[in-house]
Amino acid sequence: MKTCFPHNTIAAVILSLPMMAQATTKQEVVAHYADLAHSVYSDALVTAQTLDKTIAAMIANPSAQTLTAARVAWKAARVPYQQSEVFRFGNGVVDDWEGQLNAWPLDEGLIDYVAGDYQHELGNDGAKANIIASNKLQVGNKEIDVTKITPQLIAGLNELGGSEANVASGYHAIEFLLWGQDLQGTAAGAGERPFTDFVKGDGCTNGNCDRRADYLAASAQLLINDLQWMEKQWSAAEVNNYRAELLAEPADNGLRKMLFGMGSLSLGELAGERMKVALEANSPEDEHDCFSDNTHNSHYYNEQGIYNVYTGSYQTVNGDLLQGPSINDLVVKKDAKAAADIKAQFETARTQVYTLVEAAEKNNQHFDQLIAAGNKAGNRLVNQSISALVQQTVAIEQVAKIIGVSNLNPDTADHQF
Repeated sequence: MKTCFPHNTIAAVILSLPMMAQATTKQEVVAHYADLAHSVYSDALVTAQTLDKTIAAMIANPSAQTLTAARVAWKAARVPYQQSEVFRFGNGVVDDWEGQLNAWPLDEGLIDYVAGDYQHELGNDGAKANIIASNKLQVGNKEIDVTKITPQLIAGLNELGGSEANVASGYHAIEFLLWGQDLQGTAAGAGERPFTDFVKGDGCTNGNCDRRADYLAASAQLLINDLQWMEKQWSAAEVNNYRAELLAEPADNGLRKMLFGMGSLSLGELAGERMKVALEANSPEDEHDCFSDNTHNSHYYNEQGIYNVYTGSYQTVNGDLLQGPSINDLVVKKDAKAAADIKAQFETARTQVYTLVEAAEKNNQHFDQLIAAGNKAGNRLVNQSISALVQQTVAIEQVAKIIGVSNLNPDTADHQF
């Protein structure tokens, strides 16, 4: 929300800013962090509910227009959710939960039909199970009745047979059902599932359209259920939830969780798992939003989430700006010059990762094209983003030292940078 001041009060506001920063306490920063988390998860829930409505409308009346509307709603739902991932690594309640919503890459043959040359994880018994075309699954000695597709059934099929590639639920399962496989490799183009895959009766393509619709609807409902639970974990209106537990801890513990989450997302996850792995393998199968070609946005909003926590700010989906006591305020109080340099590093990283968005939107060079073996300029752009994220993590470690948080050690996910 844009705040406007009468002209004669501007000087007073500017003069008060250093005092506001000096008044910031560690406890206030952690409490505002919880407010940020609650706001982000609330937005993720609202956008998931909108997605559910557009999916229901598409199922009721399949057409090119209703399928497009559902795809647009899916992309909109990714905006707040990707900003929530900064809360993962430091908070076990989030990290233990997030796999059901955002696990990837997935062996999509577990869920639905795939192309004949489909490449899947070796040794995965569920890789071609095709739940949508089946009434029962046989995995090892275990037989599972999948006649009725429900949110509970789908949740229970995650990591079927012990394989992490068996992802049955979450944003990427829904993405696959809305777009289908992206068969373009590193060439331009995303998945091209026809709306007729959801037409019941005459006109159904690729069979089992009724079950495909049931699976999509149940997946959308499960997403809502999971987000409702997490929103309550951060709500000040709830008792005995994770927020209460976090705020009862010493403030330095809360700050360590904040910084560890920022550093681990910046380094091991975003620079490593989501960029470096895909780039080194030149593999579109390893890009984050591989069916929709939305990876550039998911990467950018991950970085925006890191920036949000550092600055204590978040722009909600309705356009309001939530702002409050921040880690940056604590650094300013200790060392104003270092604070300026560190803030500049965060700005540099955010600007650099945004070049991936510009490449997609201005030049039609999506992430799967940027990582192609012969695309030297694209490879360079991704490498520059990786380098900026590594330098941002160095800045995060510097912040920890300045404000007195020890033993940070952000997760590298076993990557060397």
